[in-house]
Amino acid sequence: MPALGLLGTLRWAWNQLTSMKTALFLLLLLAVAAVPGSLFPQRPADPSVVTQYLKDNPETGPWLDRFQLFDVYSSVWFSAIYLLLFISLIGCVIPRAKAHYKAMRSKPPRTPSRLSRMPEYGTLAVPAHASLSPADAVRDAAKILRRRGYRVDVRDADSDRPSVGAERGFAKELGNLVFHTSLIGVLACVALGGLFGYSGQKIVVEGESFVNTLVSYDTFTPGSNFSESQLSPYSLTLDKFDIEFDRESETHYGQPLDFTANVTVKEDPDAEPEEQVLKVNSPLTLGGTRVYLVGNGYAPVVTVRDGEGNVALEGPVVAVPTDAMYTSLAVIKAPDAKPDQLGFVGFFLPTAMIDDAGVSYSGDPDPINPQLNLNSYFGDLGLDEGVPSNVYVLETEDLTPLNNRDLDAGGIVLGANETYELPDGKGSITFDGLKRYAALDIHYDPAKTGVLVFAVLALSGLAASLFLARRRVWVRAGQHPDGRVMVEYGLLARGEDPRLTSEAAALRGLFAAKWLAPQDPQAHNVGRVSVPANASADSSAAEESRKDR
Repeated sequence: MPALGLLGTLRWAWNQLTSMKTALFLLLLLAVAAVPGSLFPQRPADPSVVTQYLKDNPETGPWLDRFQLFDVYSSVWFSAIYLLLFISLIGCVIPRAKAHYKAMRSKPPRTPSRLSRMPEYGTLAVPAHASLSPADAVRDAAKILRRRGYRVDVRDADSDRPSVGAERGFAKELGNLVFHTSLIGVLACVALGGLFGYSGQKIVVEGESFVNTLVSYDTFTPGSNFSESQLSPYSLTLDKFDIEFDRESETHYGQPLDFTANVTVKEDPDAEPEEQVLKVNSPLTLGGTRVYLVGNGYAPVVTVRDGEGNVALEGPVVAVPTDAMYTSLAVIKAPDAKPDQLGFVGFFLPTAMIDDAGVSYSGDPDPINPQLNLNSYFGDLGLDEGVPSNVYVLETEDLTPLNNRDLDAGGIVLGANETYELPDGKGSITFDGLKRYAALDIHYDPAKTGVLVFAVLALSGLAASLFLARRRVWVRAGQHPDGRVMVEYGLLARGEDPRLTSEAAALRGLFAAKWLAPQDPQAHNVGRVSVPANASADSSAAEESRKDR
């Protein structure tokens, strides 16, 4: 075979890339490439988990990091697949759009010489007293077809055998093009959202406020082109958080039924405060962002004093629920305590009860008998080195225990408004009260409206390509020596069209009603075509052709 050369090779590569087979393969490959993002922790979502994974897997972790498996959606290989799919779809759509535009502007195909070969074929004999000429019959047929949405073209109107060609169903291919173009639009909008959008999480305790600034977020995931100037200066204060629990059902007793966060919001510092309600499936829209309620729990209010009697920590501490009764993990860190830093870890019970084995548990999610059960430690908490750490985890390997069940001092058990003095004069801890908190998920996506529009267009285009049919109709008329006008018609579908037969029957009924011809059910595509005995030679030839088939 002759060498393609550089230009020929590039043309061949472009044709391969822009084929529909390649586009479908890239779409499948993109779905497969997204799987590692759910198998391995992702650095943008939780960098501390990735750091811990690398620490726990010193051999395989670095290799996984080299292949960017902790940054799947911003990796070079995932972006390459995404861009290739984008280019492939564009390369598929543009040539097809040009071809479709030319087809729409062109005339319907010429009238076949033997319409009897069409999948749907029929004839009509218009009586001589109807005073209808072949040209009039063709013009009438063109009007009928035009009213049914066909694009028509009358041929040989001045000859003895005029005809009309008609075609409709261009919306089918148009829908196909709209579908693929909309997919490109969805990809472009998703890319735009990934570049300029952001998401973050924030836990807000009752009575506290959240201001939309970068330092206020607990975790923050920016887009590739994010700028801090994109943050709208709104604020949100959690006034009260209410939970309704099931108190009537025996099988689901204590399960939550409804969550309501009463908040006060300000669109900007100079705006008037506005009270609003935030629920699980009813997010707030503030400054172009969507604020979702995704979690809740209790925040015990504690005061920690160090060995010198000074307040080292004071305020609510977020406890993470671990079961339906809101048994919650509590971690308290007091890095400002002197002379030694203090740390506490344990659990919070909204309604403390003791089972037969003497183990404390929560018997109800409401705070009927709140209780803190803690172990205490002193030493270096590791917060002075500037290394990020999880606020909900206390690393105890390098700490010295003060309280736990294995020591003489035992564990710390605190009811509401109770104080416990730590051993060795290390200080004290007081359980001052209890508040609730709400976990918020905040999203900003500048392209979400575009995604919605293109998704609707894609569904509309897909529906059009599936349910509309591309059809062609030809009608030919001729004058019989006895004065009758003989009309034959044929229909052809592009692809499968189970409704072609009903369309042929509908056209026959319209033709017969227009020309006052009697409708003979045996004259339309039923084994053989009924033709009057003194029909023209052309009609007889058509009948013989049908018999031969």
